[in-house]
Amino acid sequence: MVSRKSAVIVVFALNGAAFGSWAPRVPALTEQVGAAHGSLGLALLGASVGMLIAASVTGRLVEAFGPRVVIAVSTLAASAALPAIGAAGSVPALAAALCGLGMSVGALDVAMNVAGVVVERQTGRKAMPIFHAGFSFGALAGSAGAALAAAHAWSPARQLILAALATVLVLVLVVGALPGAAPREPRASEHRATGLAPARRVTLWLLAAIALCSAVAEGASSDWSALLLVTVQQVGEGAAALAYSAFSLAMAMTRLAGGVAQARFGAARVLAGGALCAGAGLCAAAVVPVTAVAYLGFALAGAGLAASFPIALSLAGEAGRRADGGGGEREIAFVTAIAYSGFLAGPPAIGGIAELTSLSTSFVTVGLVAVAIGPAAITAARALTREGSSVG
Repeated sequence: MVSRKSAVIVVFALNGAAFGSWAPRVPALTEQVGAAHGSLGLALLGASVGMLIAASVTGRLVEAFGPRVVIAVSTLAASAALPAIGAAGSVPALAAALCGLGMSVGALDVAMNVAGVVVERQTGRKAMPIFHAGFSFGALAGSAGAALAAAHAWSPARQLILAALATVLVLVLVVGALPGAAPREPRASEHRATGLAPARRVTLWLLAAIALCSAVAEGASSDWSALLLVTVQQVGEGAAALAYSAFSLAMAMTRLAGGVAQARFGAARVLAGGALCAGAGLCAAAVVPVTAVAYLGFALAGAGLAASFPIALSLAGEAGRRADGGGGEREIAFVTAIAYSGFLAGPPAIGGIAELTSLSTSFVTVGLVAVAIGPAAITAARALTREGSSVG
């Protein structure tokens, strides 16, 4: 029998694997649809746009139907979108398929984080960093499978069909153990303490700022780290790709210990310390002309950012908790939507700064953005304390 916590970890891993399974096939997909760099960039924006759209509306769906139903439907939708990506024969078809995948995993992201908050409430233990470690390891597994398929000259369609079938099979095995009941409607005495919509709460904007800064730094590391090493450090493309591998692995491993660190030191200290670590790592990678330092810098950035997104969402759920034990769905959706805007706008902004100055300067700027997580976390913790929410 699969435990509820294990089921939620698996769902996080499925979400990570969904993205990891198609992203490494971009070169093959580019050739398949005959895309130029400009049109490909617009097509790739489809995924981010879809995620942003879904995140903005999914909170109400989870509130109405419960996380299990939304997780099941969105995972099945993602499984349908993967083969559509592999079968795309034109740039518009690829953009539409990526938008569909983005909407699916965006809805899944909100629902699985709500499920994670439910498990935290039921167990009384901080587990969100561990859940997000599942996402990281799922992304690594998906990308490894894609790399293996590419090495054996499998078409994207063949590989993504198999990835979709595997996703459905795993979902069937764990869906029954997921949190399923929709939260009860609050009675008159059970309304949220503030009585305000998420967009009118300063606390949630601070938590959204944490997630947004983390998203910008993560997006910069994934999209620009290899180019930084190639253009600034003058290393080969293969060696440059290891920078993001170091970032991802450090993030995944750090998340495994995130719950313990949060319980011992508190959310604000973990976030502030991580922000300094990430900022130092990104700045070192940008300004020190030594390849080994760049690898170490991106590893430090991955470790420092590991707790930012999961803790921000956990605290958002806590900020929306009602007296009946439910609540938090709309708060999590609000913070997630703001964070997705960072994934959408961050990479173009970094490119613009690099165009005006240099790529090294862009990464120093990103390092300062990461450092900003610290004061936002401290201020958010104080605001939550005033509201009577737990920040442990």
